[in-house]
Amino acid sequence: MFIVFEGIDGSGKTTLSNRAAARLRERGLAVEHVREGGRFASQVTQAMRELGRDARNLALSPRAELMLYLGREVQLLDEVTRPALGRADVVFADRFVYTAEALAVAGRGLDAAEVAPLVEAAAGGVTPDLVILVDVHPRLARARRRVSKIIEPVRRPPSRKGLTGKALQRRLRAGYRAMAARAPERWVVVDNNDADLDALVDAVVEAILAARDGGAAAARARLPAPAPIREATGGIAGAAAALLAWIDRRAGREPGLAAYFLGGLAGPGIDDRREALASEVPTVVAAGLRALDDPASWRLRRALRDQAPGRIAASLTGPAATRDEAAAMLHDLAGPAPREVASALRGRDDDVAWAVRARLDGNPAMSAVGGIAGARAWEVRDRWLAAQGGVDGLDDFETAATACSGVGGVAGPRAWEVRAGARAAAPISALTATRGLDDDRAWSWRTKMVTRAPRAVMRSLSGLDAPRAWDLRERVIARCSEALDSILGLDDTAAWRLRSDHVDTWPAAAVKSLGPLLASDRGHALLERALRCAPDDLALWRYAAMAASPDGRSRW
Repeated sequence: MFIVFEGIDGSGKTTLSNRAAARLRERGLAVEHVREGGRFASQVTQAMRELGRDARNLALSPRAELMLYLGREVQLLDEVTRPALGRADVVFADRFVYTAEALAVAGRGLDAAEVAPLVEAAAGGVTPDLVILVDVHPRLARARRRVSKIIEPVRRPPSRKGLTGKALQRRLRAGYRAMAARAPERWVVVDNNDADLDALVDAVVEAILAARDGGAAAARARLPAPAPIREATGGIAGAAAALLAWIDRRAGREPGLAAYFLGGLAGPGIDDRREALASEVPTVVAAGLRALDDPASWRLRRALRDQAPGRIAASLTGPAATRDEAAAMLHDLAGPAPREVASALRGRDDDVAWAVRARLDGNPAMSAVGGIAGARAWEVRDRWLAAQGGVDGLDDFETAATACSGVGGVAGPRAWEVRAGARAAAPISALTATRGLDDDRAWSWRTKMVTRAPRAVMRSLSGLDAPRAWDLRERVIARCSEALDSILGLDDTAAWRLRSDHVDTWPAAAVKSLGPLLASDRGHALLERALRCAPDDLALWRYAAMAASPDGRSRW
């Protein structure tokens, strides 16, 4: 049998396929997995995957991307899958040609009639006996991936595919579901929105065994029915209550996810839940303290600083940064968490910040002067650049990204020289280092990259209230919700019009863009409207909990 697992990034298909393979082996079946542990068994295929995800390859066109994705599947088929089918009882694949088809058609908008024969040719007559679509809401998928990165951080360049924006996963999910609906004789859908993992693995194993004799219909009969969608009622207060009920249900089996959705919240009903989760997922709880300045959040910082020094250091921004205790904590954490301390210091040109910077050296020292244009900051940059051999030494991702961080938001010829020197090795870092700049060179970079990397371009527009910024936002907002992220806290007519015009399409992004305006009557009205559009959206429930807080405490 040939079994394929498909689904959006973060759906859980890799975990599910690996655990199902192990269970089947325990039952005595010979099982081969061509992407066990998340890595392809073919080095050539793996290299092609890395080529496709490399953000330096922004010029890769949708048609070329399709050919590359199909090419890696052809290589895997010829080198690994076909031989495995000749000797194993069951062969598992984590993704197949359907991934390329979904990305090309649903993701990039290529003509399905043009794509279909290419997909068929790549499959070379190999048809899965069963395709298991692991279905999950993109909001949950992103949250699971974020939790994973918080617990086990990985420093690497951003994925090229992710530069399109969060809406890509929404389009891909719709594309996969359409595929499953068109071929029910081969596809089954597994709901992983609210499932217990062990129970789901058991069900998938039984479904696969049933499919050997009865096909997809028999497999489908062994799978649990999708969980009913829970919707919040009762406006802001009802959504806030729904969030807490969801967290209580989820905390037992996915404490990291429960803690993640408590991030940025404080107050009655929140503090006790955060404290209960702190012993299980300290790094996730610590990450959720960012900018919070209430007594309960400070107690958690003191309790978690040794277990999660980096996350605690990164949390000392916004209102929390004004405390004397914040300065002392940053000073103490400069040793164990220099990179995160540097992040907390960006844009700060006060004496306290400079005293902490004195404890940093190397890359963290460079990163810590981002957003500061004065001579003192340039002394730090010049020393760091000299140690790299000048701008010609910015030829690897880590060094180039650090250079861009150090000149982020800084205008002038010297800053542009650094950005230009780092651009080849870290193009997205160079682009985001134009954040807040309103000069012609910044706009030239943005307009050249907006088609391939709209998410990064929108990040560079954060806070910009300029005609060209509004034009670029309008250009991408139909397919890129991050256009709303770039107007965080803006309170002018253009910002409110953009929110109002697109709240039905991007309800959570529109509310997120309010920032501190969420506490206003107008902000509450927008949130109420968003909740009517998407009463099942966890992000909106979380914003409702912020809005419902009696003293308005939140990261804003």
